[in-house]
Amino acid sequence: MSIAYSPVTICAIATAPGRGGVGVIRLSGRDLLPLAAVLTAGKVPKPRYALYTDFLAADGVAIDNGLLLYFPAPHSFTGEDVLELQGHGGPVVMKMLLTRCVELGARLAQPGEFSKRAFLNDKLDLAQAESVADLIDAASESAARSALKSLKGAFSSEIHQLTDALITLRMLVEATLDFPEEDIDFLKAADALGQLERLRERLCEVQNTARQGAILREGMHVVLVGLPNVGKSSLMNALAGDEVAIVTEIAGTTRDALREEIVLDGVPMHIIDTAGLRATEDKVEQIGIERTWQALAKADLALVLVDSRAGIGTDLQEILIRLPVGLPRVFVFNKIDLAAGEPARNEVAGHPAVHLSAKTHRGIDLLKSLLLSMIGFSAGAEGVYLARARHVDAIVRAADHLDRAAADWLQVELFAEELRLAQNALSEITGEFTPDDLLGVIFSRFCIGK
Repeated sequence: MSIAYSPVTICAIATAPGRGGVGVIRLSGRDLLPLAAVLTAGKVPKPRYALYTDFLAADGVAIDNGLLLYFPAPHSFTGEDVLELQGHGGPVVMKMLLTRCVELGARLAQPGEFSKRAFLNDKLDLAQAESVADLIDAASESAARSALKSLKGAFSSEIHQLTDALITLRMLVEATLDFPEEDIDFLKAADALGQLERLRERLCEVQNTARQGAILREGMHVVLVGLPNVGKSSLMNALAGDEVAIVTEIAGTTRDALREEIVLDGVPMHIIDTAGLRATEDKVEQIGIERTWQALAKADLALVLVDSRAGIGTDLQEILIRLPVGLPRVFVFNKIDLAAGEPARNEVAGHPAVHLSAKTHRGIDLLKSLLLSMIGFSAGAEGVYLARARHVDAIVRAADHLDRAAADWLQVELFAEELRLAQNALSEITGEFTPDDLLGVIFSRFCIGK
């Protein structure tokens, strides 16, 4: 392992803002023992042992007292020398200690800089570094468990196995370029196509798992759409389990998009209640309707609400025609309590449908289970690791290059090039092949202190 020590010592408050029983300041850099000695009047901390001590200002007066921990390079989170000052968690005390660390030569850390140094020093790959932030930001227990799997290397291991198999196949293919007269026969004898097909199958499995992980991390945007007074706001309240939207019998009550996040079996969903779609002279309502179409353009799924008593009429058909092409949709036939209907699931015009009552909550569980099945998520599924949209995009690009490789295998130069591009796409996930500007974007979204 090559350690790329930074000549600059960085410091930051590693605990959340505000008052708390304990506050932690973290430092990372080179040769931190002299700094520790000045801070503690000559005490030398033993590696990985807690030292109870005073933390001193420049005039020798104690700023605070607490525990000092020292992790020498390379056996630390960043791979550099690391000091942790664990004191009392008051904002003023923490600020005074941080200021003292800056006086002793450290500079304030940028967002994600500790994790970035861990990545640059080969302590974590890029997917693992991202999972640090994902674990902190996890919105559900399922997301937290999956983020921890990624942090421990489950996702990275899958990608490395695929990359190793790609490298083996690339070596085989590129070796034939020196013998063009025999290349096809050689590839056939070595079962190059069989190896490629097994790679494609495994990549498809990883892609499905990564998509579930991306849903766990980022959630799914579900937009409620329909004519006025079909019960969109009532359904919003039923899904949220609270009176988050105003419900009246007056058409046009909802005039703007109302957003609420719910969690179904550990999956975050962003439910968006929108203005009823109709022709109106009301300027405010017109703005709300325009925002409805904007929300639909970014949605992952549309819940099309229908009054069970009226069915799908001409006005709703006009709305359906305008929905974004390819946007998955579920028909929700609401108000079965007024239509003497029963909760049920079926299909309408080739799309799944649920019959329910948002007012009485009968059939709501059918809709919730359908939502989970629509996104292909299995509660408690083994092997799910948290993934990001960029991970899924890289896997999709790799799969596309492998598809092209399968189509071009008789042209060995093209075959070899598509395999190389597929490897590069996968290597972006773990950081072996990642532009510096992308690294800056990724780590800038971390919190300070990580």
